[in-house]
Amino acid sequence: MNTFQLNDGREIPALGLGTWKTPADDTATKVVEFALTHGYSLVDCAAYYANEAEIGEGIRLSGVSRDKLFLTSKLWNTDRGYDSTLTAFEESLQKLGTDYLDLYLIHWPATMHQFADWKSLNAETWRAMERLVTEGRVRSIGVCNFKPSHLEALLETAVVTPAVNQIECHPGWFPKENISYCHDHGIRVMAWAPLGRGALAENPTMLGIAEAHSKTVAQVSLRWEYQHGIVSIPKSVNEQRLLQNLDIFDIQLSDEEMHSIDTLPVIGYTGKDPDTIDF
Repeated sequence: MNTFQLNDGREIPALGLGTWKTPADDTATKVVEFALTHGYSLVDCAAYYANEAEIGEGIRLSGVSRDKLFLTSKLWNTDRGYDSTLTAFEESLQKLGTDYLDLYLIHWPATMHQFADWKSLNAETWRAMERLVTEGRVRSIGVCNFKPSHLEALLETAVVTPAVNQIECHPGWFPKENISYCHDHGIRVMAWAPLGRGALAENPTMLGIAEAHSKTVAQVSLRWEYQHGIVSIPKSVNEQRLLQNLDIFDIQLSDEEMHSIDTLPVIGYTGKDPDTIDF
């Protein structure tokens, strides 16, 4: 598996398995087991997804040793704050059946839309995550859905710069300002919804590029993200698609093709803006 380097010197797989909306039953267990035995090593999950225990079981059944995996989970919004973060982290570890995480992320920033003290709330949450790194319970820490304004505020007090910012990114939604800010500050971007929730399937630009490379639209989307240095975590419960998603490293999109994808109109955007959401 191809990898990217994080700002803390660690390597992260360039492509992993997303688990949002993967049913918390034997489906999640079987998908994780299949993925890990067929070349995946990065598994992205979250407390909010309510399937950490099933994912942990899939990891155990795969027989892949823990040191070969890159396991990510996320802190949910109701657990922000120093003490709450530490407690929530322990709960995630217990459900996953592991004694450490490779990457722990703040799922959404506290923002002025909901909290007068949003800056200090994010800072205290981050301070707890920094403690987890110091204690060796987490290898790398990062955030999700942070805009440059949220990152700027966090960096005012942070000792550790976030290694990752996981944001919505896909052909048809290319947040250049956020990506540029992360790049300039050494923060690796990770894309959620990297396939645009299927909305790209009939797009003529994407279909033309896919045909030129004998690939699917999904594979072109993931390759585009890879060439931008972005980690992708596509979700699927279909074994054929899981294998197809890995098969993106034998092509090279041209500069013209990359530009064509960069400049697509808005397609498949979820509309989830951290400055306006109410959860």
